[in-house]
Amino acid sequence: RLADQMRMMNFPQWFDLLKNIFSKLTIFLKRIKATLNTIRSVVFLVLDKNQKTRDLEDTLQKNSAKDSTVDTEVAYLTHEGMFISDAFSEGDLPPVAADTTSQRNTSPNSEPCSSDSISEPECTTDSSSSKEQTSSSVTPGGVEMMISDDMKLTDLELVRLANNIQELLYNASDICHDRSVKFLMARAKDGFLEKLNSNEFVALSRLMEGFILDTEQICGRKSMSLRGALQSQANRFVNRFHEERKTKLSLLLDNERWKQAEVPAEFQDLVDSVSDGRISLPEKKTAATEERKPTEFLIVEGQKYATVGTVLLLIRIILEYCQCVDNIPSITTDMLTRLSDLLKYFNSRSCQLVLGAGALQVVGLKTITTKNLALSSRCLQLIVHYIPIIRAHFEARLQPKQFSMLRHFDHIMKDYHDHIAEISAKLVAIMDSLFDKLLSKYEVKAPVPSACFRNICKQMAKMHEAIYDLLPEEQTQVNAIFEIHVTTSLAN
Repeated sequence: RLADQMRMMNFPQWFDLLKNIFSKLTIFLKRIKATLNTIRSVVFLVLDKNQKTRDLEDTLQKNSAKDSTVDTEVAYLTHEGMFISDAFSEGDLPPVAADTTSQRNTSPNSEPCSSDSISEPECTTDSSSSKEQTSSSVTPGGVEMMISDDMKLTDLELVRLANNIQELLYNASDICHDRSVKFLMARAKDGFLEKLNSNEFVALSRLMEGFILDTEQICGRKSMSLRGALQSQANRFVNRFHEERKTKLSLLLDNERWKQAEVPAEFQDLVDSVSDGRISLPEKKTAATEERKPTEFLIVEGQKYATVGTVLLLIRIILEYCQCVDNIPSITTDMLTRLSDLLKYFNSRSCQLVLGAGALQVVGLKTITTKNLALSSRCLQLIVHYIPIIRAHFEARLQPKQFSMLRHFDHIMKDYHDHIAEISAKLVAIMDSLFDKLLSKYEVKAPVPSACFRNICKQMAKMHEAIYDLLPEEQTQVNAIFEIHVTTSLAN
């Protein structure tokens, strides 16, 4: 069968076939429209001709009435034994009589018509007194044809026909869309369309959108069947797109050891393009990009971010969602909810692995160090930096009535800030515990500095060294904590 043969095609072959079908259907609709426009012009021509005929008949009836009035007066004068010349001089004829006389002299065909005589063509434009009455009609091409009375349409029928012609064009468009849907569904069997990669599905979506817009322009009305089929396939594509990336993120997190990663040049180029106000994936690696060495930090708007490999890939994944929205506008709302889900998943899972110490079992870390905590906090801060940018990207592509969906990003922002605050509280708690333990044994006696304070300074330097390169300077101040504990200890 044709459908079986079609399913044997690879995507490029099938895509070319679909493109050819859309082209032929577009031509078909244009020809249908041209034909129907010709029919409509004939209908309007007949309606216009009928109106002119009625106007002419009204004029003839008025002239006939005027002629009858003059004839009555003439008969009366003759009956009284008077001559017309005796009653009226040539200049005293009534205006009606003069007009009628003039009309008879100039238009011999204006005599009243009767069903018992055959009049001139000008008098009987639409009817004659032959046994089978016919009328003369001129087509738009100038060809005269005779139409019998039983074939003639009334004005009401002609108007109805003119209105129904547009419905015929709508029906032709609907048929083209329905056939296209069957073609699409035949190839969608076994999940073929759902397995397309992003570039292939975007190409298919753009081709279908182009055909839909072309038919709408030709017909002046939307046909929903093909658009609905495209939306259905787009929803399946979004589900698969999201599940693939969420699974990938899960695997990356389960293998993340929360150590600082080097930043390849392509990722630095990626964040640089976003900082310029564009959200797009970088171009493929060039020789110049490959020659550039990885850097220790990711530079975002002048700030250094230490990060892990998982977060670098997460940024790329986030931008893939944003780019999909640009390529397929119809999936904007679906992509927004899926991206929200992905960001929530990263926040909760990273919290389980680091703050919840889940990485001890998952990847076999011996302990969760202050460095692990600080690096996790900085990664969260990097994502927080991009959330307003992502929100603005989606807001520009939503309808005003859909703006309520943006609240997802507000909730995510709050969750991330809460997570960062918990990590900061954990770091402070570690220092608190350390100072409490060391200062509990402190006694005011020689030597100065005492062994207790030497140990405190050593631990503070070690703590500062662990987090100094990972967190901003304002987040690495431990002196205030130390001062509070010393003051408390001395007071006791």
